[in-house]
Amino acid sequence: MQERLQKFLARSGVASRREAEKMMLAGKVKVNGQIITELGFKIDPKQDKVYIDNQAIRPEKLVYLLFNKPKGVVTTLVDPEGRKTIADYLTGIKERVYPVGRLDYNTEGLLLLTNDGTLAQGLMHPKHHVNKTYLVTVVGIALEEQLDKLRIGVELEDGLTAPAIVQLVEYQHEKNLTVFTITIHEGKNRQVRRMCDCIGHPVRQLTRTKIANLNLSGLGRGKFRILNEQEVKALYKAAKLDG
Repeated sequence: MQERLQKFLARSGVASRREAEKMMLAGKVKVNGQIITELGFKIDPKQDKVYIDNQAIRPEKLVYLLFNKPKGVVTTLVDPEGRKTIADYLTGIKERVYPVGRLDYNTEGLLLLTNDGTLAQGLMHPKHHVNKTYLVTVVGIALEEQLDKLRIGVELEDGLTAPAIVQLVEYQHEKNLTVFTITIHEGKNRQVRRMCDCIGHPVRQLTRTKIANLNLSGLGRGKFRILNEQEVKALYKAAKLDG
């Protein structure tokens, strides 16, 4: 079965599809000894031999993981400070996978990991509006008029946030806390925490519960599972990719 050369390169874990196209246009990619710069060029992965800078490329098995990140874990594969990383939890995974976006040290919940550069880039691109939902506990009683500011958008140092979907869960008056869910599609650094700071209610606890079609149902803290084919296809659709 034939496929476009840049898709093969992305599937091989070499680079995202866009970066693979740049390599082709730069004359760095050969197929069966011939330099290929035509972006529509197709190959048969079982028969054709592909090289980048004269180094043979072999397709890597694509892996898609859903991980329930605990609090106090760094969203990297190696930490120079010796803290726990997500790699410490990926027992039995031989492929080198990477996180799709980040969760900060004190944030827990849903994290995607994959070696599919094309999908990762598509999910993280802000123009694709891939929804991410968080369960938020903030200090103080946040009234609806304050939550409305999040719904409309607040001004952060790096710009105005897009309108968010906010649903009040409960007030914990005895603890002076407010619990709500917030759904955003942007990926600004520590965005939810900064949005809550902006309305005067700092975050006490933050958990990402959903990305696109995926949630944490049945997945314990610190555990991961492999996504099935239907889930991967749904992610490609959410990222507005052709699969």
